[in-house]
Amino acid sequence: MTRLHDLVQSDRTAGVTLPAWLERLISVGIVSDDPQLVRRQRCVNVAACALIANAASHLVINALYDFEGLLVIHIYNVVMIAAAFSIPRLHRFGDNTAAIALVLLVIAGNTFVVFAFGLSSDLHIYFTLAGATLFMFGVQSWRLFLYFFVLCAAALLVTLNVAPVDGFVVPEDGALRDMLSSHAMVNTITINAAMIFYALTALRKAEVELERQYQRSEALVHGVLPASVAARLRSGTEERIADRTGMLSVMFTDLVGFTSAARRLPPGEVVAFLDSLARAFEAACEAHGVEKIKTIGDGSMAVAGLDGNAKAGAAAIGRLALALLENHATLPLLGGQRLGLRIGIHCGEAVAGIIGETRFSYDVWGDAVNVAARMESHGQPGSIHVSESFRTLAAGAFVFEERGLVPIRGIGEMRTFNLVRAVQSIPPTLQ
Repeated sequence: MTRLHDLVQSDRTAGVTLPAWLERLISVGIVSDDPQLVRRQRCVNVAACALIANAASHLVINALYDFEGLLVIHIYNVVMIAAAFSIPRLHRFGDNTAAIALVLLVIAGNTFVVFAFGLSSDLHIYFTLAGATLFMFGVQSWRLFLYFFVLCAAALLVTLNVAPVDGFVVPEDGALRDMLSSHAMVNTITINAAMIFYALTALRKAEVELERQYQRSEALVHGVLPASVAARLRSGTEERIADRTGMLSVMFTDLVGFTSAARRLPPGEVVAFLDSLARAFEAACEAHGVEKIKTIGDGSMAVAGLDGNAKAGAAAIGRLALALLENHATLPLLGGQRLGLRIGIHCGEAVAGIIGETRFSYDVWGDAVNVAARMESHGQPGSIHVSESFRTLAAGAFVFEERGLVPIRGIGEMRTFNLVRAVQSIPPTLQ
């Protein structure tokens, strides 16, 4: 499972990226914050840029071929370039205003040049780009797309059946029409490729971001829930997740003197210390197969045995407690001093489940939790204080030192023990 921290710090530009200047160019005039609308309006801007490039290329080639004889066509191309430059300014007037204006501009302009140069110029091939308007309107506006697609198809049929073969501009020049035909073919496949490339680039970027969001949600869920509970939550088959465990091992930890030590320190230093403490606790829980439930300031809570294997859970949480004591000496100092670590463990019946709606959490309740908290608060710094029930359950895995009868607040006298060390070899039933 990818960690949430790694996802937050990972490269957000994964996937296909366009040059910064091109990103700025195709974002001109867009004021919406809706990602889907922005993608569609960027496609409109890409199409407008393609129209500018197409008209400019025709302007240059026609001017080099016959400047005076094709003056009316030069004026037309200049008008098309100017009109295409103004298209992005229309985004602010409506979601599809710029797209509609662009399609109408292309239909009117292309109809004019087909009649001007005739069918022999093959300029009516530009009408075949009508399908690309779907990128500009989007499937959610399919009726609008269909309307303009039919309009383009109608314009094509009209020109095919009504437009003259040679047109009214220098109709005797067959070489010009051959040149226009070749030029139109090259421009059409280029515009088609550019529109498809950008649409697929935008799609890929959306897919990458969607995958990032999915991984982030998975990391969040697995960060607050055990894997089995997370799977049940995702399935959506249970209205409420709540389980009763007959023998659950519960552990609490606490730093002695943290409040007084932290009172005189800068907030940044305190938070950095708590962060290192929480990270070490999470890593240790993961290494020993124990479920971290929560961190409360300088204290933490973990459980084991949710799967019903009480003995293995007790062995796991006992090994975790020993590892925490051993690793405590490697943690950073707080205000130049090393605070003592108290650990308490108890096992018994408990209820676990998810509570909350907008900020849900997985928690554990019951006598096992209350007694484990008392074991921690009545323990000694640098020791693992456990109840008799835990000692009985994990007797084959650890060496214990009896503390005798200890008065426990709110409970009375209890026979308790200190967990000293693990035995050399753990019986198979406790592994």
